[in-house]
Amino acid sequence: MTEISNEHFRIVLTGGPGGGKTTAADLFRREMGESVVLVPEAATMVFSGGFPRVQEPHAIHAAQRAIYHVQRNLEDVQVAQYPDRILLCDRGTVDGAAYWPGEPEGFFTEMGTTMQNELERYDGVIFFESAAVGGLSIEGGNPIRNESLKQAVALDHRLRSLWRQHPHFVLVPHHASFLKKISFGLLVLEEMVRELKHKQRVKA
Repeated sequence: MTEISNEHFRIVLTGGPGGGKTTAADLFRREMGESVVLVPEAATMVFSGGFPRVQEPHAIHAAQRAIYHVQRNLEDVQVAQYPDRILLCDRGTVDGAAYWPGEPEGFFTEMGTTMQNELERYDGVIFFESAAVGGLSIEGGNPIRNESLKQAVALDHRLRSLWRQHPHFVLVPHHASFLKKISFGLLVLEEMVRELKHKQRVKA
């Protein structure tokens, strides 16, 4: 990858379980060094910190409320610390609506926001399609993940139906080769950064 100078904007990497987004985010951050700051996945932080992960609807509501507020505050902290860096988010605030029991509108109402307000937090969205869509295992190094292949596919579809409403949405489709998929995702990410930089220069 070629060098990209420091400019601030916010990109979210999202997708169904086992899509490779966390791997891509970490590799891009390592490649770009101090021009990028990574916002880690809030759900992993919440559940690995001891928050119970159960399937009772009221418990899911409580968990998603916690994750939403952790996500927003993590982003705000990183922006305050690094106002001139690219903010790369491992999932975003819209994700909770896909995990929310019932219609997505209920999630945004409960959080005191709207779908449009949350989409506008991000300058770009890169969606990593779950390996489960291709029938491949999604087991990996994240012990918090507990979805079956069927559940992962359903979540992937719900997440995509929400995030694709963003005007700068790009899909990284499933590929039998994880290496080729991640390589493509990194190229998409680099190109998105270039496009966002260009838009900032035009506005300036």
